[in-house]
This record gives sequence, C-alpha cells and structure tokens, in this order.
Amino acid sequence: MSKITKNRKLALAKLEDGKFYTLKEASALVKDLSTTKFDASVDIDVRLGVDPRKANQMVRGVVSLPHGTGKQVRVLALCTPDKEAEAKAAGADHVGLDEYIDKIKGGWTDVDIIITMPSVMGKIGALGRILGPRGLMPNPKSGTVTNDVGQAVKEVKQGKIDFKVDKAGIVHTSVGKVSFIPEQISDNAKEFVSTLIKLKPTSAKGTYVKSIYLSSTMSPGIKVDPKSVEN
Repeated sequence: MSKITKNRKLALAKLEDGKFYTLKEASALVKDLSTTKFDASVDIDVRLGVDPRKANQMVRGVVSLPHGTGKQVRVLALCTPDKEAEAKAAGADHVGLDEYIDKIKGGWTDVDIIITMPSVMGKIGALGRILGPRGLMPNPKSGTVTNDVGQAVKEVKQGKIDFKVDKAGIVHTSVGKVSFIPEQISDNAKEFVSTLIKLKPTSAKGTYVKSIYLSSTMSPGIKVDPKSVEN
C-alpha cells in the first residue's frame, strides 16, 4: 500500500468528506489544494451516462475555452506553399509539407497539434501509424483538416481543444492553470460542460452528466455539484 505524502494529507484535510462543492467553490479550492512548485494544470473529469461502445452514443467535439488553456501549444501546419504565409502569420510554430512528412517518418513528433488541408491528406494518411497512437492525426471532425489553415491555427493558439469520451464513459481535459483566477477556471469549465450537454446523444437515456470532478496536477479531486455547472 502506497504511503500518503505530507502534502496530500494537508490537501485532503481541506476537503469535506462527501461534500459536493459548487463550481465557484471548487474553482477557488483547486488553487488552494495545489502544492506543486510549477504552474499546475487544472483538469476536469466528467462521467457521462453513455455507452461509448455504441456508435450512436459516442461523444466527441471541440470547444474554444474563453480564457484559453494556459498552455503553450506547439502547432505544425502541413500545407501547400500558397498557405504557408497565412499559417505563419496565425502563429504556427512549424510550417511546411514534404520536409516535415519526412521528419515524421523518421520519428519526429515534437508538436501538440497538426493542422492540414484536405488536398494533402493523401500524403499524410501514410503517417497514421506514427501519428494515430500519439493523438496527432488530423481529423475533419476536430477542425484540424481545413482549407482555412490560418483560422484553424489561430483558434488552437487561443484555446480551442478537442475531446472524446473514453471507454469508461469519462471525458477528461484541462480547463486552465492554477495561476488562473477562480473566475477564469469557472468560465472555462462551464463552457466545456455546456458543450458536452449540447452533444448529448438522442439515444442516451437517464442521467446524462453523472459526476464532475475538478483537480490540479497531483491534487485530490473535488466533487462538483453538476447543477452548479449546468445552470
């Protein structure tokens, strides 16, 4: 049995056993529970009343967080020469096509998001075995395959994220950093949950949002009252 660290004991002592916190309370408390020396991420876990094994109950989408994620997102734009200036102006960290395809084939994947165009997906399809397991494969559903390369890069840099429910029916993502003020964390979390609710499958029966937890890196989870997020 693993030993509970001193910092975790202190964090747990600040939580009331069995209590459901409002989103406002949790957004302030998650900052207080963080003991890391770095600017930890604030994460949200939402358990949904869906069966991801059924195609008509898969929940997947994108959301633009009002205050961004607080992370420096490294973007690679794989595009034709006529779109390179547009991608660079929008803030892409790496821009090109064939030379980057060759780098990826050689094992290079030092980016967080890859944005590309429909016309070059034929070339990129061969990279599926490398990019797929790392969650880097561009996908039209997440807005990373588009002719509007500049706008896509801009949105990602400003805090647009994509998400997908896992096999256990849980959607997990980051909604900010501990350095954010509570209102920013709360706004981002509300926007995320609101987007999940809009994506509720018509075939899903019973309670849709079953539980919500807010936590920071290495901190215990805070149980959030779903009604305080949905309203």
